[in-house]
Amino acid sequence: MNLNFASDNVASVPQEILEAIAVANQSSAMPYGADDMTALALRRFRELFECELAMFAVATGTAANALALSCICPPWGEIYCHEGAHIIESECGAPEFFTNGAKLVPIPGENGKITPEGLTQVLATTAPGNPQKTQPAALSLSQATECGTLYQPDEIHTLAEIAHAHGLKVHMDGARFANAVATLATAPSEITWEAGVDVLSFGATKNGALAAEAVLFFDPALADEAAFRRKRGGHVFSKMRFLSAQLAASLADGRWLSWATQANAMAERLTQGLARLPGTRLLYPVEANEVFAALPDGVADGLEADGIGFYRWGGPGSSEVRFVTNWQTLPQDIDYLIDRALMHAARGGRG
Repeated sequence: MNLNFASDNVASVPQEILEAIAVANQSSAMPYGADDMTALALRRFRELFECELAMFAVATGTAANALALSCICPPWGEIYCHEGAHIIESECGAPEFFTNGAKLVPIPGENGKITPEGLTQVLATTAPGNPQKTQPAALSLSQATECGTLYQPDEIHTLAEIAHAHGLKVHMDGARFANAVATLATAPSEITWEAGVDVLSFGATKNGALAAEAVLFFDPALADEAAFRRKRGGHVFSKMRFLSAQLAASLADGRWLSWATQANAMAERLTQGLARLPGTRLLYPVEANEVFAALPDGVADGLEADGIGFYRWGGPGSSEVRFVTNWQTLPQDIDYLIDRALMHAARGGRG
């Protein structure tokens, strides 16, 4: 059995998305987003979020985050984010590059989350109007966080209120936004624009798409520069319909939420299975589709020897690991992983 829990990016593409791409390929269409499929994706996003929004499709999450932030933060601005956020740890300076030099300011917080106290403390050290200092401009929240945890609607609202009171715009990195909505069982609007989020990076690739993400501006006025910045950043696709087809297909019939719900359910099954493994400790609460755990000695080595993929969260050789489930993870996949882990634990990690 070949199992890989290293990332949700390892999953294949759902048949519905492949079929949508094939349909988009059956005839010619106007280029650069002036096509019916892009118009359809926009309509579906507006229906989903129940508001008039502006949508810009791109191919990667890094491009989505960097484009979004460049539209709400000037080169001399500061972007506040969690110290472990993807934009500061795993995007190779793309936000700084797209903003032409903005400063990312890390904020500590347990379980991957910024607290109102932490944000307020950092903002108290800023110097608005002082030309010798970078200026507060944006707050970026990850939903779900890099630790697989979730911001509750009231938490987002409180943080956004603080940010707006200081003149900041609020960005949400929603690479796993679908998983968050599935767990919270709330309307997407309730944890975005209704809570004070100004722009969302809507993730689709981790939830099944081939290569498609979307930047959603809930205040279309903030998107005035987005078309130019997307083009300058190399993410205006001449055959944009093939990105839009993926987004439209994901949103049709609630598929995006069903796929995320399946991934989350498998993470919960894995969590319950690990509870049977003596000496296992969860590193963070499991609230979406990521499970972080410290495994008993030798178990991680044994699972690797079995050919099971996962990520050593604590670095090479560490027993602190991350398992990520996805839309096509099955109960038998989880059960096999747990059975092998129990066997390795019983043998002290030997074979």
